[in-house]
Order: sequence, then C-alpha cells, then structure tokens
Amino acid sequence: MVRIDKKARRAYVLDTNVLIHDPSCLFKFKEHSVIIPMTVLEELDQLKRGNHDTARSARQATRTLGALLDKVDMEAVVAGVPLEAADGSQPGGRLFFPLPHTGGPAPGLDARVADNRIIAEAQLAQQSRPDETVILVSKDVNLRVKCAALGIPVEDYRNDRVVDDIEAMSSGMTVAGSNFWERNKGEIESWQEAGRAFYRLRGDMVREWYPGLLVCETDQGGNFEGVVRSCDGEEAVLELCRDFRAERHAVWGVNAHNVLQNFAFNLLLDEDTDLVTLAGPAGTGKTYMALAAGLHQLYEERRFERIVITRETIAMGEEIGFLPGTEEEKMAPWMGGIQDNLDSLLRTDDGWASAATRDMLSGRLLFRSLGFMRGRTFNDTYLIIDEAQNLSPKQIKNLVTRAGSNTKIVCLGNVNQIDSPYLTETTSGLTYLVQRFRSWAHAAHVTLREVERSRLALAAEDLL
Repeated sequence: MVRIDKKARRAYVLDTNVLIHDPSCLFKFKEHSVIIPMTVLEELDQLKRGNHDTARSARQATRTLGALLDKVDMEAVVAGVPLEAADGSQPGGRLFFPLPHTGGPAPGLDARVADNRIIAEAQLAQQSRPDETVILVSKDVNLRVKCAALGIPVEDYRNDRVVDDIEAMSSGMTVAGSNFWERNKGEIESWQEAGRAFYRLRGDMVREWYPGLLVCETDQGGNFEGVVRSCDGEEAVLELCRDFRAERHAVWGVNAHNVLQNFAFNLLLDEDTDLVTLAGPAGTGKTYMALAAGLHQLYEERRFERIVITRETIAMGEEIGFLPGTEEEKMAPWMGGIQDNLDSLLRTDDGWASAATRDMLSGRLLFRSLGFMRGRTFNDTYLIIDEAQNLSPKQIKNLVTRAGSNTKIVCLGNVNQIDSPYLTETTSGLTYLVQRFRSWAHAAHVTLREVERSRLALAAEDLL
C-alpha cells in the first residue's frame, strides 16, 4: 500500500484474517519475528465453532499454535517460541504473544472494535521494539488504510500469490512462427501411432514449453496445431490436434469456431488429460463446449456414468434468502447459465426426440452444492466446476482431490469477474490450479479470447 523502509530485523504482527486465509502462515516469514496479538487469539476462539471453512481454518490455526507451545517451557514463551521453516531448509524466527495494550487506541478509533485493538497492539510493538521494523500484515484493505494514516507500516499477505501479475499466468498457447518447419528442418522426427500423428523436436525453442501447451504457427492457427505431450527442456513430443472446425468432427452437434476453441475440444475429449481448465471472458464458449464434450463422452463414447456440475453460490446483487426444496432445487437458481446452454444443446426440430433426450439425462446429469462435497469420491464422472475464479485455493484443492477412478475434472472461469471479496486475480483458486498443474503431463489449460455470443456481447466486453 505504501513504501516501507525496512530494517534488517523485522517483526510481523498478524491480523486474524491472515491466519484464517493461511493457517500455516506462521512459517512463511523466514528468520523474522512473528507477533500474534491477544485480540487475534480472542477472535480465533470465537470463529472456531461451526462446520464452515472459516471455522475449520480457525481450528487449524489454533492447533498449530498449540503444537508449537507444547514443545517449549513457560519461560520460553516470553522469550519467543522458535519457528522452524516450513521446508526445514533454514531456521525460522520466533513467535511472540504481546500483552494487550491498555493505553487505548489512537484518537478517533473505537476501542470496542477488534481491528482498532489490533492497531493499538501493533503500536505497542513499535514502541517496545526500536531495533526492528514492526509491520502489520492484514488482508483487510480498510485496516491497511487506517494503519497507513497512523504511520504504522502495513502490508497485504502476499505469500499466497502464485503469480505477481495475472498477465504472467499461462495462456496455454505459444506461437512458433510461420517458418516453424524451415527453422527446425533436420531437428524434427515424425511417426504415426494408433491413428495419431506425433512429432519430436529438439533445440532452443522447446526450453520454455511444458506438457499440455498448444503450439501453432500463428495466432489463428496456421497449417500446424499441436499439443505438447512431453518436454524435458531439451526435447519435446507433440501430437497433431484434431480439427473440430470441420462439420464431420462436430461434438454433440457443436463445431469449434477458432483455433483456441479447437484446442479446447482436443483437451476435453482427450482420454489422457484428467484436468482441463478453461478461462476467458463471458461468451467465449467455455460452458457450452464443456457440456457438449461431456454429453458426447457420456452417451456416444460411453466413457463416463454421469456428469456432475457444481459452482460457488455467490450472488451478484442482494441475497434472496433461503431457498426451499431438495439440493437440486436449491441449486437450480445458480445453474441458470448451465440450463441455458443445455437447452441450446438439446434443442431439436423434433419435440418428441428432445423430450426423450431430457428424460435420458434424468439421473445422469446432477447439480451439486459445494457445501456437500467434502468426503465424497467421484468415480466414472465428468465433473464441471463452474465459476471457479470465485473459489479459494483450499476449496479448489478439496474439489480436485474428490476425483476417483476414471474421472475428468473441467474447471471454468473468468479471473476478471471475481465476486468474492477475499480473492484477487492473483490469489484465485483458478489461477492457483492453472499454475500448480502447469508441468503435469495429464493437465492442460487454455485461455479463450474470441467472444462468440453476438456483436453486442463483443462490444460490451470491449467498451464496458
């Protein structure tokens, strides 16, 4: 928020929301001191009750503190509890529990507000540690503004960022150039295997490649479009992509309209790709293609037994209160976008055939709430996670670890439309998933760009 003149020795005062956001954050400050205010301990005690994610994080943070205290004597608590680095590579700093500040908060701040008491404790730490730069760490923007106004060094907790800038997130595509073949003549081997074409390349070009990357000659595709199947930095194996833009290769009646949609269909239908992430603006076809590929593999290829769809239930406007009915009925209002796409995919000129298809889908197309996913295992399932940009890294982990045998997970989202007040483009679960699985051979990502809905939607994306 503001530039801080940091001394060699630092002490970080942690806000409650930092421990809730990352219960293991105590071990992320290297050799520097960590201070947990008494107000934070009180808030953790109040938040630990319940079965929601905040309560679970509060309990985990409390257990971590308890485990640290179990290792030391009472005298050592005053001197600072030793913190070992999370990876064991270097010694950590020390953990302190300062006494509550009794002098009252700064003028204009209500002492009954927990944030103001944390500020007061940070000020006390500043006075008692003249040889250290005392920095308050908080995810709360309003608290950081207060600290900046009072001259208290303050920072956001940034250890959870998988990229410093969202522009650095993998796009899933690289342009090799129109002279791709000429530049690599003599360095390319080709062969056929099970009706599929493969190429092996060597040279400087492949050093930045990774499995699941689309390689093409131009932004519009060109004569060559291939997906990297393996790469060790010196040698890469590519598989030629199928052309789903051709009418004869339609997927549940749907054709790709551009190179990135074609690549997405290749990933969605690939039996060797277990995890697919599709990002991009609204109207680029993410949900439509994911559903078409799921229906194709469910009924035409008989690869899966069911399609399960879930998403975070965050409203764009005011909440409408509790919804009656079963889990499916409660999820129905949140699945309007999915239903719109299903209606389009199942629409036929023959009304009887359309009704029969919907009856056939009954029991095999399931809408599920995130709140009931814990502890489940999905086998023979095509799992679609919609609006994944609104999920935290922890929620994404909980969902992806639900995958059982013969399960494919498809995550859809737009990092520019995050509705959660606690997530940003760089800390979203979707960004986290894309970056963490970047080098895994059975995962792939593509960021779609071209809006296919209408000229109005395209203009709105540009102008608004």
